[in-house]
Amino acid sequence: ISSRTDRFDRLKNGLSFIETSALDSTNVEAAFQNILTEIYRIVSQRQMAGGQPEAEFSPSSSIEPIRVLPTHQEGKQAPCCQNI
Repeated sequence: ISSRTDRFDRLKNGLSFIETSALDSTNVEAAFQNILTEIYRIVSQRQMAGGQPEAEFSPSSSIEPIRVLPTHQEGKQAPCCQNI
């Protein structure tokens, strides 16, 4: 897809875009800042308009704790850990 077509589709659908590079971290920080700013703006507008946050942003009333049992590795240790 050409960047011109892609840019038009994003604007038409109300989507934002920023080109980043994980290789040299180009625009990565700016992308996170833009996303957080946009989330904050949307949530603030919704709260001001209705006075109450929407249910999807409210804490859950049905929290169930998860019990995680320890795992046991018998007899096998990585070579780097045998001298510890």
